[in-house]
Amino acid sequence: MGYYPRLRDLREDNDLSIRKLADLFYMQRTTYHNYETGKRELPFELAITLAKFYDVSLDYIGGLTNDKTPSHQK
Repeated sequence: MGYYPRLRDLREDNDLSIRKLADLFYMQRTTYHNYETGKRELPFELAITLAKFYDVSLDYIGGLTNDKTPSHQK
């Protein structure tokens, strides 16, 4: 399973609770929490949606780069 600590960082940087974010994306709080902690694999489509929501790159969410800039802005 993947572990995506940046999901938590992005959520907290945007002053969102797990409850608020889960409500925005129509999912259970525990489901989203499990994505953040790596207990559940993050679906690729959701990763894309979150990258667009936070306006960051997928590589940033995946921990492959420290550059938050999405490729369409480069």
